[in-house]
Amino acid sequence: MDKQTHFGFTNVAESEKAHKVAEVFHSVAQKYDIMNDLMSAGLHRVWKIFAIEQSGVREGQRVLDIAGGTGDLSLAFAKRVGPKGQVWLTDINSSMLTVGRDRLLDKGVILPVAQCDAEKLPFPNEYFDCVTVAFGLRNMTHKDAALKEMLRVLKPGGRLLVLEFSKVWEPLKPAYDLYSFKALPLMGKLVANDADSYKYLAESIRMHPSQEELKQLMLDVGFDRVDYHNLTAGVVALHKGYKF
Repeated sequence: MDKQTHFGFTNVAESEKAHKVAEVFHSVAQKYDIMNDLMSAGLHRVWKIFAIEQSGVREGQRVLDIAGGTGDLSLAFAKRVGPKGQVWLTDINSSMLTVGRDRLLDKGVILPVAQCDAEKLPFPNEYFDCVTVAFGLRNMTHKDAALKEMLRVLKPGGRLLVLEFSKVWEPLKPAYDLYSFKALPLMGKLVANDADSYKYLAESIRMHPSQEELKQLMLDVGFDRVDYHNLTAGVVALHKGYKF
C-alpha cells in the first residue's frame, strides 16, 4: 500500500500529492500575484526584500530560485548578480513557470528557466552560491529529500534561504485562523474563482513544520549554522543555513 502524506488536512497517497498540488497551482497561476498582494496586504514584497538582503548574494554569483513561480526573487537576484552572474528560475508547475518567464521577458530580463522537481534537481554538485525557496517548501512531499538536493547543488560556503509561512505568535492565532479559514477561501472564490485551492493553501500552512522543527530538519540533512528570523509575528519565517 502506498505511504500516506498530508494534502492540507486530508491524508492522501504520497504518489498522489504532487498531482494534487499541481492542480492547485495550475488553477491559481494567472491570479497568483494579485492574490498574494490581497492576502498579505502587500507584505509578501517586504518579506522577499528581507530575504534578498539576507542572502549576501554579490555580483557574478550563481543563484538557484526553487519554486520560483512568478519570478519575484529571480528578478531581484538578476539585478544583484549582474551580467557576469547567473540566476535560474525553476518550478515544478508549468503554469506558474510560464507566468514567471513571461513576466521576466516583459521586463526585458532573459534568464535560464527550467521545470524541475526540487527532490531531483537537474544541476551538478557544488554549482550555486545561493539557493532560495520562497513559499514552496511546504508543498513538497519529501521535504528532507528536497533539502538534501539543495545542499548537494550548493558550493562549500554557499547558503540556503527558506522563506515560508510558519507558526504565528500564540496570542494572534485565533484572529489568524479566522482570517485563514474564512477570508482566504472567500477571496479565492471572488478573485480567482477558486475557493478550494485557497482552503488548501491555508491548511498547508498549518501542516508545515514549526520554526524550530524546520531548523532541526535543515541541521539533520547537513546544513550548518542554521538560524531563522520571524517576520510579522511569525506569520512568516526566513530560515538560513550554510554548507561547509
